[in-house]
Amino acid sequence: MPVTDSSSVPSVSYGELIRLFLRLSLTAFGGPVAHIAMGEDEIVTRRKWLTREHYLDLVSATNLIPGPNSTEVMIHVGYVMKGIPGALVTGICFIGPAFLLTMVLAALYMSSGSLPEATALLWGIKPVIVAIIAQVGYRLAMTALKNRALWVLFVGAALVLWLTPLPEVLVMLATGVIYALLTSRLDGIGAWVGLTLPLAEAGQRAPLLVQVTQSAPPGLWDIFFYFLKIGSVLFGSGYILITYIQQDLVNGFGWISGQQLLDAVAIGQVTPGPVSTAATVVGYIVASWPGAVVATIGVFLPSFVLVILTAPLIPKMRQVKFLSAFLSGVNAGVIAAILITLVDLTGAALRTLDGSGWSPVAIGLAAVALLLLIRYKINATWLIVAGGVIGLVAGAAGVG
Repeated sequence: MPVTDSSSVPSVSYGELIRLFLRLSLTAFGGPVAHIAMGEDEIVTRRKWLTREHYLDLVSATNLIPGPNSTEVMIHVGYVMKGIPGALVTGICFIGPAFLLTMVLAALYMSSGSLPEATALLWGIKPVIVAIIAQVGYRLAMTALKNRALWVLFVGAALVLWLTPLPEVLVMLATGVIYALLTSRLDGIGAWVGLTLPLAEAGQRAPLLVQVTQSAPPGLWDIFFYFLKIGSVLFGSGYILITYIQQDLVNGFGWISGQQLLDAVAIGQVTPGPVSTAATVVGYIVASWPGAVVATIGVFLPSFVLVILTAPLIPKMRQVKFLSAFLSGVNAGVIAAILITLVDLTGAALRTLDGSGWSPVAIGLAAVALLLLIRYKINATWLIVAGGVIGLVAGAAGVG
C-alpha cells in the first residue's frame, strides 16, 4: 500500500513552493492533463517531494470533488507540503500570474475587437505538450496499473471514453467502485455507491442548478455569485466551464455573445495556467477589470475550500480496504482519461498551421521533445519555450 501521509514528505520552504508554482503558472500550456503531467515531472520526478503513488491519489481525489482538476491538484500538493498556508500559497501562485496575463489579453481584446496574434506560438508548443503527456502518462500507468484487473479496467474505461459521450468523472467513479467491489467485502457498499453516483450526476447537471432568469445588467455581486455557484458544482475538466457559460450567460442571461465566448475560450487556450481563467475574460467583457477579479475569485474559491476540507481524508482512505481499492480503481480511470486526451491532442497538435494536413515539423518537434525528455531528462519548461520559439519562426517562414 503506498504511503500517502505527510510523515515521509521532505521539508520544503515557502520560497521553493512560490518559485515552482509561479513558473508552472507561466509555462503550463495545454489544458488540465498537461498541467498535471508537468506537475508530476517537477514534483515527483525532479524534486521527489511526493511519491508517484501519492501524487496519483491526489489526482484521483480531485475527481471526487467539484472544481478545476489541475488547480486542485496544485492546491493539494501545497496542503501536503505546508498545510493550509501551503495550499493557499500554491493555489494563488498557480492562478495569479495566469490571471494577470489573461486580464491583459482581455483588455487588449476589448480595446481592439480582435485577439492578439498567437497562433504560431501555440502551434509550436502543442507538440511539446504531447511529448510531455506521453512520457508522464507512461510513468503513471506503470505505477497505477499494478495487476491484471486494473489493466482490464483501464482498457475498458478507455474504450468507454472513446466510444461514448459519458463524462470522465462518471467513468472514473465507476472504475473505482468496480475495483473496490472486486477486492473488498464490506457492509453498506450498496448504500455508499448509491450516494456517490447521484452526486456525480448532479455535478454534470449543474447548469440546470445555476440557471435563473435575469434581464437587468449584472452587478459585481451577480458576477461573483454566478461563478461561485459554477465553481461549486464544476466536476471534471475546466473545459466543462465553457458549456455552462454557453447555456447560462449566452443563451440564458445574454451577458455576452456567442462570438465573445469563443474569443474568451481562445484567450484561455493561448495563455498558460488554469483553463478556468476563461472566467476572467468573461468577467472583463461584462464589467471590465472589477468583473474579471470577482469572476476569478468566484470560480476558484470553492476549490480552495473543498481541497482544504477533504485533503486530510485522503490518507485515511488508504487505511480502509474498500476505499483504498476504490482509489486504485479511480487511478485506472484517470490513466484512461490521460490516454484519450493524448490521442485527441496528438490529432490536433501534429498538423500544419492551417490544419490542412500532417506537419513534418510538428511531428519532428514532438519526437525530439520525447527523446530529450526520456534520454536526457531535459526540463519540460525549456522544451516549451523552445517549442514556442520554433513555432514563431516556422510561422514567419511559412513552413508550418
